[in-house]
This record gives sequence, C-alpha cells and structure tokens, in this order.
Amino acid sequence: MLRLTRDSISTEAAAWKEADVKLPEFDFEQVLRNTKEKPQWVHFGAGNIFRGFIANAHQKLLNERLETTGIIAAETFDFEMIDKAYKPYDNLTLLVTMKSNGEFEKTVINSIVEGITADNSRPDDISRLVEIFENPSLQMASFTITEKGYALTSPAGQYLGVVEKDIENGLEQPLHAMSIVTALAYRRYLKGQYPMTFVSMDNCSHNGDKLKHSMVTMAKEWQKRGFVTEGFVAYLLDESKITFPVSMIDKITPRPSEVVKEALLAQGIADMDVIVTSKNTYTAPFVNAEVSEYLVIEDKFTNGRPSLEKAGIIFTDRETVNNIETMKVTTCLNPLHTALAVSGCLLGYTLIADEMKDPTLRKFVEQIGYAEGLKVVVDPGIISPKAFLDEVLTERFVNPYIPDTPQRIATDTSQKVGIRFGETLKAYAKREELNPADLTAIPLAIATWCRYLLGIDDAGKEFTLSPDPLLETLQETLAGVSLGAQTSNVKAILSNESIFGINLYEIGVGEKIEGMFHEMLAGPGAVRKTLEKYIG
Repeated sequence: MLRLTRDSISTEAAAWKEADVKLPEFDFEQVLRNTKEKPQWVHFGAGNIFRGFIANAHQKLLNERLETTGIIAAETFDFEMIDKAYKPYDNLTLLVTMKSNGEFEKTVINSIVEGITADNSRPDDISRLVEIFENPSLQMASFTITEKGYALTSPAGQYLGVVEKDIENGLEQPLHAMSIVTALAYRRYLKGQYPMTFVSMDNCSHNGDKLKHSMVTMAKEWQKRGFVTEGFVAYLLDESKITFPVSMIDKITPRPSEVVKEALLAQGIADMDVIVTSKNTYTAPFVNAEVSEYLVIEDKFTNGRPSLEKAGIIFTDRETVNNIETMKVTTCLNPLHTALAVSGCLLGYTLIADEMKDPTLRKFVEQIGYAEGLKVVVDPGIISPKAFLDEVLTERFVNPYIPDTPQRIATDTSQKVGIRFGETLKAYAKREELNPADLTAIPLAIATWCRYLLGIDDAGKEFTLSPDPLLETLQETLAGVSLGAQTSNVKAILSNESIFGINLYEIGVGEKIEGMFHEMLAGPGAVRKTLEKYIG
C-alpha cells in the first residue's frame, strides 16, 4: 500500500503514477533550502481551500521553475491541523479534483514546505514565525481564516474576551489571529521597516479592508498602552511599505468525502482516514474539490510577489475585483445557492446536485440568475457574468461528486440575504425602467427563507435549522405561526432594513413576499405547490 510521505513519492514514484497520481516535478530539497534562507510567502489558515487551490497554483510555478521558494503554512486557530493533517504526511496533500463525469484527477501537492503553528507553548514555531517576518525577503502573508477570523468585536460592538486580553497583555503571547499577525508585523517594523503585503483570500466582501482595519486597530490599542511606538501605526498605514489588497476567491472544497476515501483505498493508497479535530475541523490527508476555481487579486504589492498570473490567478485593479465579487455574490452564484439551500431543507434534499435534477428548483435558480439578476449585474469586463452563470448551473451545481449540502449553505442566512438578494432589489428600485414589484423568483426565495425559519418541512415534520446569529430573534418573531395559519408577524422581518438593507415594503415587494409566505403555510405540500405556481 502507498502512503502519502515524501519518501514514498520519491522511492515509489512508478507505483504512484500507476495509481494515476500526478507527482511534483521540482527539487524539493533545494526549494526547502531557499525558503529557509529567504522566505517569501507565509500563509495563515492551513485548511482545505488553501491546500487544494492556493498551494496547487504555486506548485504549478515550482514545476515550471518560475519560482524558487515554497509556501510556509501557519495555523493560528486549530493547531491540530498541523499535528494531524500536515506533519504525519510531510506537509503533503493529495488533491482530488472531482469532475462531473465521475473522473477523479489526483495530484500530490508539495509546495507547502513548512507547517507551523502560532501556539505560544511551542517556542520553536514562534521563533520561526518571527524569523520569517524579520527577513527582508518576505513578500506577503496571505489568509484563509474565514470572515470570523478578522472580527475583533461581538455583534454588539464590544471587544471579544480574547481580544481584550491581547490588548491588555501586549505582544508577548497573543492569542487572536489578528493580534498574532500584528505582533509579527511589529517585529518586522523594528527590524528595518521592511515592506510587505497582507492578502486576505477569504470569501468575504472587502476582505483586505477588514484585515487592515483589524491590524491597525490592534496597533492603535497597543500604542495607547505603550506596547508599540506611534511609528508602527504609521508604518501599517504607509502604502509605500504595507498594503492590504482586496480579493475574490471562488472554489468549492467541501468536507472530505467518504466516497473519495474509499476510491483512494481501492487504488492502493492507505491512511486516508477523515480527521475530525477537537475544534470540529473536518480534514484529511486529501482534499476533494471541484474543477472550477477563481482567485482575483488587487495588484498592489510593495515587495514583489509570486508570478501567480502564470498559474491562472487574475491580478487587476480594485474596482474590477469589487465588480467580480459583486457579480458572484449578488447575481451569479450566492443568491442561487441560498435559494437552493432553504428550499432544499424544506423539501428534504441533502445534496445540491440532487436539487438540480428537480425541474422546478432548477427553473427557480435559472430565473433568479438569468431572468432577474443579469438585468442589473455590473459586468466586470474580464469575466463574463453570463458565462460564469452558465458554468455554475451546467457544471458546478450539477456535479454529484461535490458533497455540498443545502443544510451547510443555509448557515447564517440572515447575514447573507441583504447582499444576495437585497442588492439586486435596490438596483431594480434605482432604475427607472425596472420595477421591483415585477420580480417573481427573488421575492419567492425570500418567502421560502421565511417559511424555512419555522423549522417545519413541507411534509409537516420538524427539522434542525442551520446555525444563524439571528435565529432565536427571527423565530420569536414568527412564534405561534403554524401550518394552516393565514396571518403572521412576518412583516417585522420583511421591513427590517438591518437584514435586507432596505424596507421591502417601501420598494413594493413586501406585500408580494408576505402573500407567498402565507401560501406556503396552507398545509403539507404547500411549499412545493407555491414554488410550482410561481415558477411553473
């Protein structure tokens, strides 16, 4: 049996190729030496999208001898990622790209040359991080730590407990990701005020701005207490030294699939067990991922960068990045995902690809995208909205080998509907030739979400709602509403500008949504009946 180790891919290369696995094509030992001496890229957030997308892009450059150093993966939250998914496998990852025709394309990713933690109880790791940041050669620190990783405050605006501790305790043993990175940046400042760039690659709006705000906030709080100099804050704000580009990333890398694990075992590749850490991170020695991938980055670097454009990454200006993100989030992908998520939970689906086999649901998302969304989408120029939408609906959502569930996508929907639907509604309201009241599919999607909040599926059975910070409040608003009811307090939700970014009644769609919602309450089967009535 083959095992994912550096020794195995070297001494058993023929057997790996027999298993149809593509191996790295560069001198790892030389790249490791180069990285030790002159590190250029450290990445925070050692999870699946980093291993299955970003590290793979860099490996393409290494294979073509276009770069000479690897990536250093650093973990600030779940240290078991390094201990259980990195070290036992020599920092290698087996990338399994799942094509819609059932083919699995397998590649060993070897561009991650070091895996370390920001664990204060591991002095060697901390020393290495300091050494990296103090080296003038460092070009960038990138991040995939999820949107929550940048948050310093609670929804009420108060500093999180861990952030308060870091502010009061200073730079010696920071715990929050933003405190850790800011402390490392200070070491770089003291060493020589060297330039570098901090790049958020997380799937959230204005990601670079969020990163900058959090780091500058930490620096200012520490400066107030005398832990850092005033010059350090100025250093972070000096765009000739430090920049925080925005980016847009799009690739589905779901939890490790048991189907993929069994397929790898059948091909003679052992030790492919799914790993669940104590912090409930699902990972494995392999990453299963879809074919489609997009990473668009504002080209604003102060100390050079890898030539990632030669590996398919797009570098452009800030306005274009924002337009591409808006295209994806408000029209061509995210609104469709949300519509499928809430309707799928109500109709008993557990796989997005299965929903796409349902003629009504497929027509539902086609109408949201093609008929309603494209009318107001901002064309970013370098990516066609129509082509992007075509790919989403004909290749990505229909792929049965991507184990993506409506239950996962329904998480935090209250935080998403204002962007995913509200922005299109506002665009309709601003255009003289368009009327929000003429829309059908987007109002229906919002009505379906309100119906979902009851936690009763279309068969009349209770189901578990996905986590959402407003769940308790929203359910209290709809308390007492049951199947057969023809009145409710749903207006309180639909008129809530903090949810949708606009009062839906003021633009003429509130009554329509309310009516659709009440139709879905008629009894078992009413959700399906209402969807078919409006979608056909």
